[in-house]
Amino acid sequence: MPRLFQPLTQRDITFRNRIAVSPMCQYSARDGLPDDWHLVHLGSRAVGGAATVIAEATAVSPEGRISPADTGLWNESQTSAWTRINRFIAEQGAVPAVQLAHAGRKASTDAPWRGGGMVGPELGGWTPVAPSAVAFDERSAVPEALDAAGIEQVIEDFAAATRRALDAGFQMLEIHAAHGYLLHEFLSPLSNLRTDRYGGGFDQRIRLLLEVVDAVRSDWPERLPLWLRISATDWVEGGWDIEQSIALADRVRERGVDLIDVSSGGSVPNAKIPLQPGYQVPFACRIRREAGIATGAVGLLTEPAQVERIVADQEADMVLLARELLRDPYFPRRAAQALGADITPPPQYGRAW
Repeated sequence: MPRLFQPLTQRDITFRNRIAVSPMCQYSARDGLPDDWHLVHLGSRAVGGAATVIAEATAVSPEGRISPADTGLWNESQTSAWTRINRFIAEQGAVPAVQLAHAGRKASTDAPWRGGGMVGPELGGWTPVAPSAVAFDERSAVPEALDAAGIEQVIEDFAAATRRALDAGFQMLEIHAAHGYLLHEFLSPLSNLRTDRYGGGFDQRIRLLLEVVDAVRSDWPERLPLWLRISATDWVEGGWDIEQSIALADRVRERGVDLIDVSSGGSVPNAKIPLQPGYQVPFACRIRREAGIATGAVGLLTEPAQVERIVADQEADMVLLARELLRDPYFPRRAAQALGADITPPPQYGRAW
């Protein structure tokens, strides 16, 4: 059996293979509510054979949304809407999961296909918050720097969303601390200019993330896995880097994080990123080896032989696919055929598979 199709068990959850659906914003919700689009979008990938389907960056508060059209988990109506979707995903043999997020200074923007620019209050937008009052770029709003009460509220928002996620039937959680959103903004010295206990040296900059991890893990059952997405590097001199990522991974492993989902970039607009197939895999490999924690590889992963090699060579424990699964929800079937594995189709599709 190719390693890509060998199961992986974390705590009481067994993933049927090593293919995960990476969180991908759909910018299609109203008032934070997932709808039929999300049911079909996420459900199709579960039918297609992925091991876990991670719902898009889902805001822990209204002001934590990237756009007014993001999904959320800050009220009970959203909890109920997710329940239906998660029931279907689980019925297909996949693990329903969600990425809990706060957009920080990159909040209140429009959908990418409408240019992604700032959305003002007159169009349903709001003033973003951040570690420091520094805009992401010249097109972005200047955020309000969080005070002590605001930081405490962020931590409680993550904890409350965790409890709702459990009620909604999610079986795995991922905390979003990558791509220049709030928790990454605190990690990076490029966006965190604070001089209090949440800014300055490494220990101060990681403090909020550790407090969020502790709050989430205390409300998330011990039997269920917890993942953390990070940007392994800002790709800018003087920014967050792989050495700090390894040190962070060591800290969160001790706090109950089961896997580091390793991406990169997003902190500043001027980063020069060497895009090529598998360009982030070496970061996942180093974190796995040096911090002794499971990792997920992501980024321009498109071919069955490519992703099999990553897990077979133990560079990562999971591969997370994004755009390739938008193009082909049945990539797991295609990969199984290419690698000589046998996977069971849904009975409704048996005559075709």
